[in-house]
Amino acid sequence: MTDSHTHSAAGTFTLRPFQNADAPAVARIVTDGVRGQWAALPEHFWETADPLRRRLVASSGSEVVATAHLLPFAEGTPDALRLDLAGDGAAFTPLYLALLADLPPGFSRLLGVTREDFGEQMDFFGAAGFRNAWQSWGAHLDLSSFDFAAFRPLEECLFLSGYEVERLSKDAPEADWSALYALHERGLADAPRNPTTTPDPLSAADLRQMIMREEAAFVMRWRGEIVALTRLTPRGDKIDSENTVTHPHHRSRGLATLVKAHALEWARATRHTHAGTGGTVLNLPMLRVNSRLGYRVERL
Repeated sequence: MTDSHTHSAAGTFTLRPFQNADAPAVARIVTDGVRGQWAALPEHFWETADPLRRRLVASSGSEVVATAHLLPFAEGTPDALRLDLAGDGAAFTPLYLALLADLPPGFSRLLGVTREDFGEQMDFFGAAGFRNAWQSWGAHLDLSSFDFAAFRPLEECLFLSGYEVERLSKDAPEADWSALYALHERGLADAPRNPTTTPDPLSAADLRQMIMREEAAFVMRWRGEIVALTRLTPRGDKIDSENTVTHPHHRSRGLATLVKAHALEWARATRHTHAGTGGTVLNLPMLRVNSRLGYRVERL
């Protein structure tokens, strides 16, 4: 795509493909667009020759004021492209039309993800005819106020029934890694989800490498058998949790609550200050678990 000028009610924008020199401006624009919910860094953005990934920028004068990114949504949603927009909302329509003019073949859906208080994205998606297909929730917990003592009675009750929690050792035996992967797969099969909450598929080796490289996994055992798990990913002073699963034969007893409470206590003790999590609004059991743990739900 060559440089072009697109006129709008708000003025004139120059549209062009992203260049590496745009990375600091795009990082700032994306961070501002998500209201600082996470921090995008310049190193997260780079030029690519991949025909399935296109990023455009819009500038006003010499200043980059908006960006649009089109890319495959995820391995679990192979027929869909994802549209991400950030910056000056007046530039979204020309950016969108420029991307539509050169869509890669083989995709049948275009999906966008936003939060209900991200006004410029919400306004654009509404005006462009997108429909609200799925809703997900995000939640955060201030770990400075987390008190594991509230879960001691549950822990004692479950201990008397043969349940114990531990952090999975990275040199755990092969049988434990196999059991962990089987429980992970069972959780994916059972949990309600939508495209925004469908993780990319992982092999047993991939899951093990991910945990070894960057995660802390906590498991609940019943007579030695792993029957519940949760995983944490430290990100600076914050941690994200995901993949909290209980084996169906052991559900409705508080196992998910307790194993996640132990994980959060570990995070607090290792000086993490905030915890984040999320999922589809259809997953009512996990909404209840996180409510018990003290998470505060954000805008949908």
